[in-house]
Amino acid sequence: MFVGRDKELSALERRWSSQQFECVVAYGRRRVGKTTLINRFLEDRPTIFFSAIESSASKNLESLSRSIALYEKGSEAFETAPVYRSFESALEAVFALAAKQRIAFVIDEYPYLAKADRTINSVLQHAIDRHKDDSQLMMVLCGSSMSFMERQVLGYESPLYGRRTAQIKVEPFGYADVRKFLPRYSNEDAAIAYGLTDGIPQYLRQLDDGISIRDNIRWNILDPSCYLFEEPDNLLKQELRSPAEYNAVIQAIASGASRSNTIATACHMESSSCATYLRNLIDLGIVRKETPFGEDAPRKTIYRIENSFFRFWYRYVPNNMSLIQSGHADLAADRVMRTISDFMGQVFEDICVQWIWSHNGTEALPFLMLDAGRWWGANPTTRSQEEIDIVASGEKPKTLLFCECKWRSVPSGLQQLEVLRNRARLLHPETSHYMLFSKSGFDEHVAARAAQDGTVTLVDFADMD
Repeated sequence: MFVGRDKELSALERRWSSQQFECVVAYGRRRVGKTTLINRFLEDRPTIFFSAIESSASKNLESLSRSIALYEKGSEAFETAPVYRSFESALEAVFALAAKQRIAFVIDEYPYLAKADRTINSVLQHAIDRHKDDSQLMMVLCGSSMSFMERQVLGYESPLYGRRTAQIKVEPFGYADVRKFLPRYSNEDAAIAYGLTDGIPQYLRQLDDGISIRDNIRWNILDPSCYLFEEPDNLLKQELRSPAEYNAVIQAIASGASRSNTIATACHMESSSCATYLRNLIDLGIVRKETPFGEDAPRKTIYRIENSFFRFWYRYVPNNMSLIQSGHADLAADRVMRTISDFMGQVFEDICVQWIWSHNGTEALPFLMLDAGRWWGANPTTRSQEEIDIVASGEKPKTLLFCECKWRSVPSGLQQLEVLRNRARLLHPETSHYMLFSKSGFDEHVAARAAQDGTVTLVDFADMD
């Protein structure tokens, strides 16, 4: 089943329709569905598809030669295809094929090719410069190494800088697309499934919306033989040189450490080494670096686990490993379900942010939103730390929208609104608007207040589709 990706497909379609040379850079985290997206777009279109491998330059040149022969002469020529003398001559052949007709040329896992032959960026640059004005080739460079694609392909110092005609960052699915992916689930179960998988298609494919969330956790995350049980370790080993150290950093953050010095202390490592590990985890989309909304204060910087699948795995799997390994994964799944609402708090905040952006520019919001984020800071009156789930601003910087998101089994009431009002005053807005999001709706008291107060909006999760 193919779900979503309408914007990405439209962007690719526009480039194909130009009938001019195009160089599209498509990148994103592993398992996010880049290759599936490209294959969907290229259905029934003439394509040379070359997937680079983690091997030598000669092996990759052999594979590229076979891909070209497969396009030219069909599958019978695949095994006996002659190998081009160099990547330069292979690229010349590709451009020659696209001289008179529209052809797509995909290099999947491009970072593997660049690692095998460090001159390939320059080779591509020269080939593009020679042929771009009289070619109908649509070249697609696809890669999962976020840091490499952003710095070595899209970056200013890259030989390919200025040669791309478009870039597509393929993101994980949001809640709305996950809802389509699991049509038999209720809204609540689909939201939990979104949290369990971070909206990553490869992870979503492991879930079965014909069984309960509890059974999916039991059989598709906590079972030692299932795909997702060892996925964090496998991903770290695949992407990083020192997976044990990175595992320690993620575990420290999952256990409550949020500042770089406390993370380094928990991992028994130097601050400089910890900073490198954190930067690489940010590049992989596993960790997020945050400062309070509207503030540029490095001393307030914290680190959170951005990937909710990793957040779930590190919260529950290590703490239940003895039960799981001793054959009691059923008991572990029951333990998980007892606190799944606590885990869903941050996930629900993410869903609410998605809802706000999707309704931006409509009557659902009090103004056109230009920026949004989370805020935290000290309350000088109570000398306690306060937090606001979402703060949004628009063209008037002192006009702010403050949001509270509650994933609880009881309706939200006036107390949540008053707490939000009190916290909002800490940011000294000139004009304030308030929005409460609730999984279980609202009691009659806060509903009556919202009906009388034009600055208050209530959003029930049941109405958020």
